[in-house]
Amino acid sequence: MTGVFDALAADRSRLERAGAAQRVAEVLRDHITEGRLAPGTRLSEEALGEALAVSRNTLREAFRLLADQRLVVHELNRGVFVKVLNPGDVADIYTLRLALETAGVRALRSAASERLAAVRAALERAESAEALDDWVTVGTADLHFHQAVAGLAGSERIDECMAGLMAELRLAFAAVPSARGLHEPFLRRNQVLAGLLESGEIDDAEVELTRYLDDARAVIVRAMTGAGGQ
Repeated sequence: MTGVFDALAADRSRLERAGAAQRVAEVLRDHITEGRLAPGTRLSEEALGEALAVSRNTLREAFRLLADQRLVVHELNRGVFVKVLNPGDVADIYTLRLALETAGVRALRSAASERLAAVRAALERAESAEALDDWVTVGTADLHFHQAVAGLAGSERIDECMAGLMAELRLAFAAVPSARGLHEPFLRRNQVLAGLLESGEIDDAEVELTRYLDDARAVIVRAMTGAGGQ
């Protein structure tokens, strides 16, 4: 066994690099989720290394982690770019959303009170941003609203999966030219969904959620394909 532990010790430096790369990946993922890094943005190693004070090796490992999360792509001889989604990506994302968020709705009766409070808190942040005509922030609050809906299930694995999905959803939102045009009608529907959840109307909430996600997917795919206009 000594040889095994010697080999592990030789790889100790990789832990430090991996830890830094993970943190860099999380920072970049947060910026994608919040709409600061749009699809197609080139991620310059030089600029990012200077901004974050990290090495190129750390950045390259962070890019690998983000590629595994389907958030960036490497283009030969061009560099690393924030991913531009296609309609197939969107359909797959919304299939997963439906499964995760439906699990949350169905667990409503056993959900911890703070989990339901998180749904209302996210909705209130969206409403506050709407009052300021800040539709990018409304979009971020919408992501957290639906993350909280899935969170009603009280599952760490669902929480982790939804956290990873949020950045991909922001990339999907970017396909619609008007943030207000996308988010305003769905904010109204979030208000309806929150009311159903708070009233304990699980069956109606599940129906509304299913229709909501189907309609949202269709809006984004139409924007990507140019079918049927805005």
